[in-house]
Amino acid sequence: MVDDDRSVRQVLKLALAGAGVRCQEFADVPALLAALGAGMPDLVILDISLDGSDAVEGIRGLTERGYRGMLQIMSGLDLKTIEDVSRIGERHGFRMLPVMRKPFRAEALNRLVRQYLSGAAARAAGPAPTSAPAEPQVDAVSLEELLRANRIEVWYQPKFDLRARTLAGAECLARGRHPKGVLLPGVFLPGADEHSMLKLTERVLTAALADWPEFAAAGSPMRLAVNVPVACLMRPEIPVLVREHRPKDANWPGLILEVTEDQVLRDIALAHEMATQLRIYGISLAIDDFGAGYSHLARLRDIPFVELKLDRHLVSNCAADSTNAALCQTAIDIAHRFGSLAVGEGIETAAELQSLHRMGCDLGQGFLLARPMPRDQMVAMLRGQPVQRA
Repeated sequence: MVDDDRSVRQVLKLALAGAGVRCQEFADVPALLAALGAGMPDLVILDISLDGSDAVEGIRGLTERGYRGMLQIMSGLDLKTIEDVSRIGERHGFRMLPVMRKPFRAEALNRLVRQYLSGAAARAAGPAPTSAPAEPQVDAVSLEELLRANRIEVWYQPKFDLRARTLAGAECLARGRHPKGVLLPGVFLPGADEHSMLKLTERVLTAALADWPEFAAAGSPMRLAVNVPVACLMRPEIPVLVREHRPKDANWPGLILEVTEDQVLRDIALAHEMATQLRIYGISLAIDDFGAGYSHLARLRDIPFVELKLDRHLVSNCAADSTNAALCQTAIDIAHRFGSLAVGEGIETAAELQSLHRMGCDLGQGFLLARPMPRDQMVAMLRGQPVQRA
């Protein structure tokens, strides 16, 4: 823990010691960072305003030294400053515990102890159900190599209607198959050229259109969504592929192509042209990662989209972070004013789910609701069979 007030450190240290937690105390950030060479802690308790240093400096230093544990911010400053510092911690990838205000109350100290112990228990038991599975450590592998070796798989992450509490669709996600395990896109997409991205898009679209009849036969003719780079969306191959491979079943609800907000706004006229052409074949457009860019709302009216997907950084901690909550509510209202559905991405806690539901968010997806899964697991889930994790 880091606080320049020795009495505060003693109170916290006693509270943690009572739960069997060993704690080191420091008066400033440099002393904390110097001690990290001897080992990384599970939790860092950090006061915002310190004598000769501050929490932002501490967050940067922890990041540079590879710390990835829990971070507890505490302060007697105004709530806006505290929330801003907490968001900085989130952007640096730390698991942020709810902010602790000074002066402390007994309940705040008890909550801190409970959260620390629950985090420690989760680490001892392995990844929590809502956490992303650990990525295998592999040498660099390119998208081109995976495509050439036919090692690209399409997984599906269910989307749920937050009002009816029912399955509403699924997002198609690319995964790489490797002898050491399953590779996430962050491993093989960086550096991919436009030709490889087009081939990947064609592979995922073809698989989604081919797998839909199996999902329908299992009792759910749901609508599937595929992420498509705008550069690929503008290629004439995509409408041809959809036209040739789309299911002929009268119950097919069509397909959704997701394009990111920042990309689609680069050429509104062409995006509108392609979206209109695709709609002839039952293909609709969704704007992904809404809120991550800086779009002009007036330009959205020229894009015929059916879903507005809230960026996961907005959804994260929207139950406790007043700024995120306000942005989520605004995005949901914008979606509804455009006659579209609002979709919350990256839902990981019950509090986030409840908050989005109260705001009127239509659909949601995330590890709390369901993880991405291969086709066979998706079919088993739809049939009500036990699902074995890949």
